[in-house]
Amino acid sequence: MFERTKNIKLSPIKEMELRASKIPGVVSLAQGIPSFDTDDFIKEKAIEAIKKGRVAKYSLSPGLPELREAVEESLAEEGMFYDFDSEIIITAGAIEAITATLIAILNQGDEVLIPTPTYTSYQETIKVAGGTPVFVDLIEEEGWAFSIKNFEHKISSKTKAIFFCNPNNPTGTIYTKKQLLDLAELAKKHNLFIITDEVYKDFIYTDEDFFTLAQIPELRKKVIRIFSFSKGNAMTGWRVGFLHSDSSIVKEILKIHDSLVTCAPVVSQYAALGALEADKNVVEYYKQEYLKRRKLICDRLDILKDIFSYQKPNSSYFVFPKYKTGEDSKTFAVNLLEKARVAVVPGVAFGPNGEHHVRMSFGRTEEDINKAFNRMEKYFK
Repeated sequence: MFERTKNIKLSPIKEMELRASKIPGVVSLAQGIPSFDTDDFIKEKAIEAIKKGRVAKYSLSPGLPELREAVEESLAEEGMFYDFDSEIIITAGAIEAITATLIAILNQGDEVLIPTPTYTSYQETIKVAGGTPVFVDLIEEEGWAFSIKNFEHKISSKTKAIFFCNPNNPTGTIYTKKQLLDLAELAKKHNLFIITDEVYKDFIYTDEDFFTLAQIPELRKKVIRIFSFSKGNAMTGWRVGFLHSDSSIVKEILKIHDSLVTCAPVVSQYAALGALEADKNVVEYYKQEYLKRRKLICDRLDILKDIFSYQKPNSSYFVFPKYKTGEDSKTFAVNLLEKARVAVVPGVAFGPNGEHHVRMSFGRTEEDINKAFNRMEKYFK
């Protein structure tokens, strides 16, 4: 019994949050939940759909046609050209898009290369789909950059895909166009899929234009791009996102998506439509607030320079400091939780190359960040 689940673990992020929930007064910098409420315009779109009786029934399995059309238009504005009718699926958040994609493309025992550190749940979704995650070290000394040699060394006859998030969670790295194109050449050489999860692309703090392999027409039968409204529009609880790829791939993923959820929550699809129609100044406001909080958390880390070193993140709302004490990252995080009442995520949760780091979110309020660091300063003294 439960043979299939015995090697699958609860996300360490959720595990820390569950531990934290049992300790009164904990300040959490662990889970990546924006501190903002969903914008009123988006909520009003959902309320309007409810009042007009539009949300009580299933949508088409790929999603509301008007939403997929709006997604097609938004993609075209970013240099990606995909047909709403056959190449876009609205999903129950990014994680369902990821799960449906992996189940569709993997056979039992296939390997998926994932960089380390990278988002914790990738490991488990690969296992759920019957695959094996294979970790590829990023180069910390080069800003957590891809190493094409490291990827090539891990390719075997069982390798089916390369899967990464860009921008990276937890490091805040934005991969360069050259790194991505080199990775694409490697994937073409070995006939591999590329799955790119780009949920943090709205929060980039450099002046460079964001590049995605989904902009390259020649790669459309190799690249599966995933996005979510959760982060950029403060909609984590709405559970709505989308994926897009060539129609030959999407038609196979659609079979799994339909089996998993039938369709994304219809009320959330109307909210997503509102997000695409909303004033983009709202997302820009979030970004500017995160910039202030990034400065705050880095300033507070500087005060604790005897304990932490870090690289300033260029995107997302996470920082991934390395600590200078000797214990493993899970012990470090549990001690911080139980003795200082501050929740962070142990770096090993993001793969073996994340050991001796912890992830801290500056998606939380300035008050929470200051409170957490006041407690840490007292604890480390």
